[in-house]
Amino acid sequence: MLYLDYNATTPVDSRVADTMQPFLREYFGNPSSNHALGWASRKAIDSARLQVATMLGAKPEEIIFTSSGTEANNHAIIGAALSRRSQGNHIITCTVEHPAVTEVCKHLETRGFTYTEVPVDAQGRVQVQDVEAAMTPETILVTIMLANNEVGTLQPIAEIARLARENNALMHTDCAQAVGKVPVNVQDLDVDLLSLASHKIYGPKGIGVLFIRQGVEIPNLMHGAGHESGRRPGTENILEIAGLGEACRLVAEDVLEEGERLSALRNQLQQSLLAIYPEAIINGHPQWRLPNTLSISFPHLRSDEIMAAMPDVAVSAGAACHGGGPVASHVLTAMGVPVAVALGTLRISLGRMTTAEEVAQGAERIGKAALLVRDRQRL
Repeated sequence: MLYLDYNATTPVDSRVADTMQPFLREYFGNPSSNHALGWASRKAIDSARLQVATMLGAKPEEIIFTSSGTEANNHAIIGAALSRRSQGNHIITCTVEHPAVTEVCKHLETRGFTYTEVPVDAQGRVQVQDVEAAMTPETILVTIMLANNEVGTLQPIAEIARLARENNALMHTDCAQAVGKVPVNVQDLDVDLLSLASHKIYGPKGIGVLFIRQGVEIPNLMHGAGHESGRRPGTENILEIAGLGEACRLVAEDVLEEGERLSALRNQLQQSLLAIYPEAIINGHPQWRLPNTLSISFPHLRSDEIMAAMPDVAVSAGAACHGGGPVASHVLTAMGVPVAVALGTLRISLGRMTTAEEVAQGAERIGKAALLVRDRQRL
């Protein structure tokens, strides 16, 4: 299997796995226990919290461990909405958000809140003036992702955050796809709340992070004992917290160098595929996009048929099959990509383990599969 689907999930880095091993076999103590085994567990959590904070340019006390990026999004959005309810009930998001954000906004509608989805341009980028136009005296929260998971387009979060602050609204950004691929610093972004997921950065699944800027108060989603500075009750998942900490240390070490390497590989892949299939169309912003992500459309073909023609290559489709047939993704639809183009879209995403040889093999296999599907249609 040629794995080119790193935006879906990443393999666990061997160095991360090595860091986790002692907490499977040796250090099992409850971190709240006042003895040597408990102290060892507490030390591991504190160390991991510092590693995450260092990567994000945050303070350790601003880092809360969650079960996933989705939980972090829920806590941030619902918590922010409830904390500001006396000031208003309006939330701003955008049309290309992940369901971990859009579904939370839909839920809040049932609790008396309203939300506006600002549009994106043909390259998937939000315009700051559209966010400004959507602002009302009732706006209490803006939640917009830093990097889109399908096409890789990066959003102008720092500019949007300044606008939110000027309007006395909180700013949240889902950084699950951005962290590890581009530098992510909470001071540069100027956000109040930020979410990330471990399994997108070569850490274990089932662990995430919520950054809550010091001074921002949001209520808990769960209630119990005083874990995570009283913000998230439940005995900490030490094994995965330790792994996430090491994953963040590795990201902080090489994110710029790795980004340059992946960008060069992605560009080579793009050039090779266009050479094989000149009619293909590239989606997303040509400059403001993730270095590892290539969204490519083969007009009048179907992505599921292309993928079926190359079962030894792992990529993602830009369309999903429902009862009535294939449906284009909401991201491509929001970008105004014609249905005949969107249905033939593949998302190819590279990662830390991707080599130049794999990129060459990927271009050849994907290109051949697209040509095969096209030729079948012509018979």
